[in-house]
Amino acid sequence: MFDALGGLVYHRRWFVLGAAAAFVGIAVVWGTGVFAALTSGGFEDRDSESYRGQTLLDERFGREGPDVVVLYTSEERTIDDPVFRDAVTETLDALPADKVASLASYYSTGSPQFVSKENHATYAAIQLSGDTEEDREANLAAIRDEFDAPGLQTQLGGSAAVGLDIGEQVGEDIARAEMMSMPVVLVLMVIIFGSLVAASLPLLIGGLAILGSFTLLRVLSIYTDVSVFSINIVTFLGLGLAIDYSLFMLSRFREELPRHSGDIEQALRATTSTAGRTVAFSGVTVAISLASLLLFPQVFLRSMGFGGMAAVLVAMTAALTVLPALLAVLGHRVNALSVRPLLRRITHRGADAPTMPTAHDPAAIHSSGAWSRIAHSVMRRPVLYAVTIAIGLLLLGTPFLNVKFGGIDERALPADAESRVVTEALDRDFTRNDTAAERIAVVYDEAVDRKEVDSYVSQVNLVPGVAEATVTGVRGDTADVSVRYTGDPISTAGRTTTTQIRALDPPSGARTMTTGESATLVDLLSSLEQRLPWAALLVTLVTLVLLFFAFGSVVLPVKALVMNIFSLSATFGALVWIFQYGNLAELLGFTPTGTLEATQPILVLAIAFGLSMDYEVFLLSRIREEWDATRDNTLAVANGLQRTGAIITSAALLLVLVIGAFATSGITFIKLIGVGMIIAIIVDATIVRALLVPATMRLLGNANWWAPRPLKRVYDRYGLKES
Repeated sequence: MFDALGGLVYHRRWFVLGAAAAFVGIAVVWGTGVFAALTSGGFEDRDSESYRGQTLLDERFGREGPDVVVLYTSEERTIDDPVFRDAVTETLDALPADKVASLASYYSTGSPQFVSKENHATYAAIQLSGDTEEDREANLAAIRDEFDAPGLQTQLGGSAAVGLDIGEQVGEDIARAEMMSMPVVLVLMVIIFGSLVAASLPLLIGGLAILGSFTLLRVLSIYTDVSVFSINIVTFLGLGLAIDYSLFMLSRFREELPRHSGDIEQALRATTSTAGRTVAFSGVTVAISLASLLLFPQVFLRSMGFGGMAAVLVAMTAALTVLPALLAVLGHRVNALSVRPLLRRITHRGADAPTMPTAHDPAAIHSSGAWSRIAHSVMRRPVLYAVTIAIGLLLLGTPFLNVKFGGIDERALPADAESRVVTEALDRDFTRNDTAAERIAVVYDEAVDRKEVDSYVSQVNLVPGVAEATVTGVRGDTADVSVRYTGDPISTAGRTTTTQIRALDPPSGARTMTTGESATLVDLLSSLEQRLPWAALLVTLVTLVLLFFAFGSVVLPVKALVMNIFSLSATFGALVWIFQYGNLAELLGFTPTGTLEATQPILVLAIAFGLSMDYEVFLLSRIREEWDATRDNTLAVANGLQRTGAIITSAALLLVLVIGAFATSGITFIKLIGVGMIIAIIVDATIVRALLVPATMRLLGNANWWAPRPLKRVYDRYGLKES
């Protein structure tokens, strides 16, 4: 199958490259327009009680809270100064009526809540026109400069401003990450391959993967909401995996050329039938892991699933088609523009210095090499290594036992982000109500029974944690009940209060829907808890089946899953220690909140599981090759690790650099994803792959390759292997 693919691409190489060039043109012109089609937010479950209740209350009574808070400040003048007053009122009066739905300020209401404690600042609360968040953010973008009042410092906050700031931050993060990672990656590729031509090919495939992923997301955005945060995943996964896959394909091609006496077609066929087969299995495995995110109703998680799958599949397809076509055209010229003599002079002293080993050098794949020695050392004491590493990784994961989940607020943005500065100024400088409000929609089939509602409200007032519950509006068949909590609504106590309110019997003939920050978090956690087991079951079953058809064993797939559990344990423990406890906060540049946003561990789990399985597939594929050739389990493990050690280490290093650049993101939860991926890759590519895998495979011995006789027959007939 993959041998035939190599032959087909070789003979149709110019057609493949022409189609790729046409696709790139479409992606540049049309696909990059995806940025304007993305949505912010998307962390809620739209089928939940809190979302449906909020939507109903907004329809009946109008939206509560401003979309934009405009903060006006002057160090020299007070808000009663005529110059201050005229500057603000004239600016607000001039705002276009088609963009602004309502406006409230100190000068229109006289309310002291709009006045700072020092009397040198005031704010205006503005609701924008538009039925959706995207419409309101677009209206804000159109009139953003019109809020500036002459002679005063003007700053914008509120949900719409936060949305715009997030969009701008995502763009800045991507640009910075590419500027940071690309030069370093190119230098390392030159060092790894010793050739400028060879080093440039993975970057070409990476660029194609990113543009292709943007195009697929643009198509998806026509039919469903796609979160702006998916762009980060597309960029680092598309670039990182494209480089990884290209590295494996290119290294194998350069290894096969001399074996086939320089016959380019035969070398290409051998490459696609070995490394290409592994790339395909790896890509499908990673894509399936990310597909589990589609089971969750939150737009954020589904978008990450769509974006991640697009990035992986485009990177895999490009590595299996476009890269072989380029290799068919280049042939031996893939080694052109060699810098190896220069590297020898830089890295070695004297003419007799040893040649620097690289991924394709014979010294790097000899059975007595460094990686082979490590494997034999581990396999001489497998119990000691296996038990020590397993216990160590589980201990590193213990902080996750104390994980606390929370929501996202302005602290997810950089400290100097304008919308965050405004929110913090309002909390610091203005007299605010220190209790948090929830809303309950009491809905009747016909008219509201006010006595029943009042009786229900009296029961709500008796719930522990409720400061005050009052009816704030009645319209038609719906009553709006405002509930104020004592304390933090997203704390455990706040969520308990919400749960107890929901447990109350509704008024006779009515139904109730509790909404607000606490209710939204309760619904989110419930939604994730219900769907996580199904997502895990899907990934587990499909991965087991795929790995069985790849290796013909029922033991290796189970072992691979267990290895992932140990690797992920250390990763999640580290994330709690860093982001919940606040360790390294100053170094990484984020504001700890004492919680983890609830969707992030799910996302990290899906991506880290896929990437961990990625290297497991590459390693086991080469071990399987050696097993088929020698039927010696110990020798197969040692040779397999030796043949993949330099390549996988290089791939992991390059992926860490790409993802590490995104760990510098100004958005805390994107930073969390980046840091989580770095930890998972480092643990998996070093401790797990180099130590734990050889130890466990030595303990299992020939049982590694066992399968029941009926399944053996299935593998012999349908297994995806090259004859």
